Amino acid sequence: MIAKAFFLRRLILWPCGVSLIYGLCLVFLVSCTAPAESDGELGDRPIRVVTTTTMVRDMVEAIGGERIEVDNLMGPGVDPHLYRSTVMDLRRLDRADGVFYVGLRFEELMEDVLERQKQSGRKVFALTETLPPDRLLEADEGAGIVDPHVWFDVYLWSYSVDAVLAGLIELDPDHRAYFEERADAHRASLISLHQWALEVAEELAPAKRVLVTSHDAYSYFGRAYGFQVVGLMGISTASEAGLADITRLIDFIRERNLLAIFVESSVSPRAIERVSRDSGARIGGELFSDALGPPGDERLGFDVGTYDGMIRYNMTTIVEALREEQP
Repeated sequence: MIAKAFFLRRLILWPCGVSLIYGLCLVFLVSCTAPAESDGELGDRPIRVVTTTTMVRDMVEAIGGERIEVDNLMGPGVDPHLYRSTVMDLRRLDRADGVFYVGLRFEELMEDVLERQKQSGRKVFALTETLPPDRLLEADEGAGIVDPHVWFDVYLWSYSVDAVLAGLIELDPDHRAYFEERADAHRASLISLHQWALEVAEELAPAKRVLVTSHDAYSYFGRAYGFQVVGLMGISTASEAGLADITRLIDFIRERNLLAIFVESSVSPRAIERVSRDSGARIGGELFSDALGPPGDERLGFDVGTYDGMIRYNMTTIVEALREEQP
């Protein structure tokens, strides 16, 4: 402990950039942390699980039930594209029996941390590992970058149940039957939610199904439910929209005579609000994209702190706003 404190003190005083200090501290703490208390037999205690995002937390809790304790890293309103691990996060990861995350570089600034966790022997599971590869979308055609926002196609997201189930069984094989029963029930609820979303989308004429948002998070939603989707930014929010992007979107809105566009809860609204002012299109509502809302937050009668409630709220908001547009 004395040696570690001495090293960190010298590192802080080192005349180098803050980002280098931060990176070296993370590497040092990950590589030198003592084995987690959770190593060994579980006994009757619940599994200690860390999840990265609220969507992952929702599914893991649904399947794990009373057999797990979940510690989620990124709360409501947090942008996972920009989230950087803290020293406290590393301690939380080290105390966990297992870690669940989206994958497909959604948690892009955490990729190195998660990879080091795997290399150290910790059990780390990506929910997107069990998705059919032929159902994944490229962010830009020919770029080889996969769009990670798979949860907006509810039926496709239901395949992630298999990844969570396999991970929980690996962590706690004595309760396989318990996890399997809950996984079957959750999969059925997701398929039912998908059918609901299809029916609500059908209430809107195909010509009116044009969804303009802050960033390109809804391509899977568009494919699943018949919407043309246009985002101001790309799939990542790591860089801001430029003047050319704003001008191009304003021209598109005017050409299509769109009267409603949407902001997102985890993305700064400034750029899309400028598009709204300059194009004349009103803000049709706030959508949830990369994070759920606060638990218990009811909007339009739906708890947006749950995946089910978020999907129902988003779809209802979109359809009602676009339905009000001129024929």
